[in-house]
Amino acid sequence: MEKTLVILKPCAVQRAIVGQVTARFEQKGLRLAGMKMMQLTDEILNVHYAHLAEKSFFQRVKDSMMVAPVIVCCYEGVDAVETVRTMTGATTSRRAAPGTIRGDFAMSFQENIIHTSDSIENAQVELARFFKPEEIFDYDQATFQFLYANDEF
Repeated sequence: MEKTLVILKPCAVQRAIVGQVTARFEQKGLRLAGMKMMQLTDEILNVHYAHLAEKSFFQRVKDSMMVAPVIVCCYEGVDAVETVRTMTGATTSRRAAPGTIRGDFAMSFQENIIHTSDSIENAQVELARFFKPEEIFDYDQATFQFLYANDEF
């Protein structure tokens, strides 16, 4: 089973849509393995968004991510990274398809509700950045047998 990181950005917290967004992942059948609220710092954002450091909008991204706390989540499931990315929609929210999280809740490139890991490898790195091992839980989900065929996992 794959694990992936989801960060509900300050704009999601400020707009009070955290429950609506997390409900979509649960309704899809992804298992919540970890969740916490935290205030991001300049230091962690410098690492998390290092690939944007040379971009003109780098500071704007960091400032946006520090205006309020975020909710970091670990979701687990078969093809979890791809599933979450599909559900999230295009980064530029105005272009995101209706029915996706960004398509339904956002208009902005920056204030686009959610960050998700873009690969299995990055998910592992990002989860380690935001969670201690003991903050990610492994448990039997009662509905598991009704989510997948027995040869899918």
